[in-house]
Amino acid sequence: MELKERIARFQKAQEDIVGQVRKIIVGQEEVIDQVLIALFVGGHCLITGLPGTAKTLLVRTLSQALGLVFRRIQFTPDLMPSDITGTDIIEEDPGTGRRTWTFVPGPIFANVLLADEINRTPPKTQSALLEAMQELSCTVRGNHYKIPPPFFVLATQNPIELEGTYPLPEAQLDRFMFNIVINYLTEDDEVTVVTQTTGMEAPTPVRVLGGPDILRFQEIARQVAVAEEIARYTVRLVSASRPGREGGLDYIDKWVKWGSGLRGSQAIIRGAKARALMHGRYHVSVKDVQALAKPILRHRVMTNFYAESERINSDAIIDRLLESVPVPKSGM
Repeated sequence: MELKERIARFQKAQEDIVGQVRKIIVGQEEVIDQVLIALFVGGHCLITGLPGTAKTLLVRTLSQALGLVFRRIQFTPDLMPSDITGTDIIEEDPGTGRRTWTFVPGPIFANVLLADEINRTPPKTQSALLEAMQELSCTVRGNHYKIPPPFFVLATQNPIELEGTYPLPEAQLDRFMFNIVINYLTEDDEVTVVTQTTGMEAPTPVRVLGGPDILRFQEIARQVAVAEEIARYTVRLVSASRPGREGGLDYIDKWVKWGSGLRGSQAIIRGAKARALMHGRYHVSVKDVQALAKPILRHRVMTNFYAESERINSDAIIDRLLESVPVPKSGM
């Protein structure tokens, strides 16, 4: 009975968040689901899309619905690492005249951090987020500072082909659980947006959850059961993306520079657990794994020159992997 109540609370929280986000965001159901999955397992999201696809608006709306401490960093070519982490300043005591170093926290000390257009700044500044994303901490002048959980980085970027952008380092890409691609809306959804945003009413999302609620749901998601055959299928799917393996797939050796590492397998299982709960189940199925393979692996499977010359991207390779790797019979 307690298990059913936990799942019911989890689903109710999800529905409440989606209801608030829906006040502002039209369409993009899959995108919202993936962001919520990352939230419920403590992952980070890289959101890729052309200008005007509501990337920033989605993150801001979500933070309002969660009632968490929200900070936004607009990444620019002249942004410095200290602009993100914070810095030490010298303060003088008016009474004694004594000078001491005082740490002034940067915007990284938040629950929801929006790294807007993260690929507009050079790699040195991009990497200032690395320690925070992995360790929930940052180091400034040799001093170690903890970031209070929950900590959720939502980074937006424009496609790399656009001028004035810097591709993210592979090490940092791997720290993002999801690479979510936002496409243009359908005609009907775009008509709805145009109508809503040019009228008198301006809907505002209200808080439906808090930090302790999020941490509690993250703990529940970790307890979801995963059968060994589902875990094995996930590992086989991810390892099949690596070129140079004995008995590997021909098209992987031909098109892939390097495939996903262990973090890919871990992220799929973690995300599949949250997705199972969102669908009212307390066990992971193959469908959960397959549904998350593309957003979790697309930034971890690096194509080579031959793939680019044939216009084969990582999404197409992952589609072929899902067709090639045998599915366990009892995992659906």
